[in-house]
Amino acid sequence: MSIFFQALLSAFIISCGSLAGIITLSVDPKKLKDSLLLLVSLSAGALMGGAFIHLLPEAAELLPSSALFSTVLLSYVLFFVIEKIFHWRHCHHGHCDVHTFGYMNLVGDGIHNFIDGLIIAATFIADPRLGIISTIAVALHEIPQEIGDFGVLMYSGFSRTKALLANFAVATISLLGVIVGFALDTHVHYFLPYLIPFAAGGFIYISASDLLPELRKETNLQKSFTSFTVFAVGILIMYATSFLE
Repeated sequence: MSIFFQALLSAFIISCGSLAGIITLSVDPKKLKDSLLLLVSLSAGALMGGAFIHLLPEAAELLPSSALFSTVLLSYVLFFVIEKIFHWRHCHHGHCDVHTFGYMNLVGDGIHNFIDGLIIAATFIADPRLGIISTIAVALHEIPQEIGDFGVLMYSGFSRTKALLANFAVATISLLGVIVGFALDTHVHYFLPYLIPFAAGGFIYISASDLLPELRKETNLQKSFTSFTVFAVGILIMYATSFLE
């Protein structure tokens, strides 16, 4: 099998991790509703941890600080504009079937998955063994986040089936990243340094502006403590997977 198809298969296997939410199909709707906020907490922690523990340190090795922070700021502002557009298109009549942070989560995850595909392609081109190691590292930090993302989509108003399909569709964008990575081959390193902090800015925006405010709405002290604990677990998972890179 050629290294291109090895990389493509690796990305597809990782994409299948987005289907982890299928286990909820057999869960009682009431119990699922009670656990959705915890999945939102997990996703918020994973997004924040992914930005500060994985993406920004990696970008800092590739870009000068001025370019790095400018790209993060630009990304944060653009995600705000995108969310306003989503809100205007879907909620300007005063009714939202799906909260805009569900769509925003898909946008941010799509960018991140595209970058994962580029990274997988670059490592397989350099050395197939390095590509396998990179695939394992990506999978270990991606799957917990995908589970949290599924919860975010459900919490925002998606049905279980639509959440599963949307999550999987966005996950397969990593295949596009692999294809683009191999098509550009040695040129991929020119724009990848800017895509990484761009994704980080999106992750920070979604977590801080959309997800954490949802946790803040909880008034029950015990539930608030549980949500914060799960949020911290999301960060710790990202920290633990940093040792595999």
